[in-house]
Amino acid sequence: MMDGRTILWSMTAAVAFLFAAEATLAAPPDHGCTCRNRDGSKYELGQVACLRVDGSAYLARCEMNLNVTTWKKLREGCPTAGMSTPSRPALQSVGL
Repeated sequence: MMDGRTILWSMTAAVAFLFAAEATLAAPPDHGCTCRNRDGSKYELGQVACLRVDGSAYLARCEMNLNVTTWKKLREGCPTAGMSTPSRPALQSVGL
């Protein structure tokens, strides 16, 4: 016949085993997950994109939140690149 300590120890061991089994069976986030832009283009986790929504634009990063991909807003507006026209070098007179 089992005494109270043996039953308590057996139940504690069973609960610990179940927690350990659940932790190993829980699937990590799928690294194939992607975020989508409004135009349907795909972005991998960690990639940054300029999103245009309802007339405004902002910079956002594709992230995982509670096992769901989402866009995290980084800042208002999107970076732009422009080319400036090179200025003409000043002509220098050289005396001969």
